[in-house]
Amino acid sequence: MSVLEALLLGVVQGLTEFLPISSSGHLILVPWLQEYGFLQENPEFNKTFDVALHIGTLVAVLGYFRHDLLRIGHAFTHTIRKRAIGRGEERIAWVIIVGTIPAVVIGGLGADFVDESLGEPWMIALELIFFGLLLGWADRRPEDKDIDQVRLRYGLYIGLAQVLAFAPGASRSGVTITMGRFLRLTRDTAARISFLIGVPAIAGAGIVKGWETANDGLPDGVVVPMLVGMIAAGVSGYLAIAGLLSYVRSNSYDAFVIYRVVIGVGILILIATGLRPATF
Repeated sequence: MSVLEALLLGVVQGLTEFLPISSSGHLILVPWLQEYGFLQENPEFNKTFDVALHIGTLVAVLGYFRHDLLRIGHAFTHTIRKRAIGRGEERIAWVIIVGTIPAVVIGGLGADFVDESLGEPWMIALELIFFGLLLGWADRRPEDKDIDQVRLRYGLYIGLAQVLAFAPGASRSGVTITMGRFLRLTRDTAARISFLIGVPAIAGAGIVKGWETANDGLPDGVVVPMLVGMIAAGVSGYLAIAGLLSYVRSNSYDAFVIYRVVIGVGILILIATGLRPATF
């Protein structure tokens, strides 16, 4: 594995984990387009490399929201002591918990199905298009609820939407932002809730995959590329969070909808013309 390949995949992971365009889909499509064979030829290291990239993006979201997460953690302990849930950070803490439960339950039950049945390039293309158009539809809804108006049940709705992101091409941030916009959250609030609910999901993915690969050895010459990929994912992830939150304060999500549709259609054209195979 070359350092440049690891750098590219790290940047792709960092940007697409938080932008609503699907990190898992892009991490499949980029090697497919570039004909990178190393990860496909070394499936066990592929999982290890994925863990490293998830650690990078986890550091990014923890770093950006460190003050918010500390306040939310303190608010959570306060709700336990008083046995009641108030407003503000106390409610957000429980929104995150409730929103994480569907992904834990359904992800645990369906992990094998996802690995074995989903993730072919043609599937990713269709999901990029469909969920992109769904985001565009949701983003036409009024935005009249800020973070102080988030209800506890919204965590369940957004958590159920997050389950769809197990399919590469759907996008975890994309489907959770979409649900947030259907709930009439402001664009900024929908993105913030998406990122905060994503913290346990990203951490959980890293832990589970890390456990699965704990006893696997590393191929020769991959330590430096793996570190490069991890750092690239962290830096690009931090910039993606800051950039998206700044962008949506005065813009719609239409740019990401257009991007998803164009990429999805482009992939289908490549497959239809025989330039690239529909499957691996």
